[in-house]
Amino acid sequence: MKKPLPTEQELIGLLQAKEKKGFDLLYHLYSNALYTIAFKIVHSQQLAEDVLQDSFIKIWKNIHTYDASKGSLFTFILNITRNTAIDKTRSLYYQKQRQGLKCTILLFDRVDQKHCFYQQVDYIGITKYIDALAPQYKHLIEYVYLKGYTHQEAAKALEIPLGTAKSRLKSAIAQLQLMIL
Repeated sequence: MKKPLPTEQELIGLLQAKEKKGFDLLYHLYSNALYTIAFKIVHSQQLAEDVLQDSFIKIWKNIHTYDASKGSLFTFILNITRNTAIDKTRSLYYQKQRQGLKCTILLFDRVDQKHCFYQQVDYIGITKYIDALAPQYKHLIEYVYLKGYTHQEAAKALEIPLGTAKSRLKSAIAQLQLMIL
């Protein structure tokens, strides 16, 4: 008989106590979803693997900063992974610009629900909540958290003021938290 998985609070406790078991569980539960998020942003298997490794190191080192009142553990680790991937693309872009090479970062819109990333997100149960949001919130969540846009880039792509984008994003996250909890 399989032992039941720990609750999120138990997992956080294991991580904050620097228990290897907690790290192993975190990796087992979230590595596929985080890899897919990283891949969606960096568009390279090797870079996504690097981002995933860097992200888990950052999560391990910074788990003490996790605040449950600001979001779930998944939101915390998703943000770390997303930011690490964005930093990686910016770093590569900068390096290529310094070498005089042209660098084009392609950002793809969602083609359909069968795309690998959306299957992974749906697997962890988030897609149904995102799809339930009003379009102005849904699009912001997709741009910022699923496509890796910065707030400013998302505002520009959606042709709305930056302040409006930030306000809507805050509202969208609050709505998602209410739906999930």
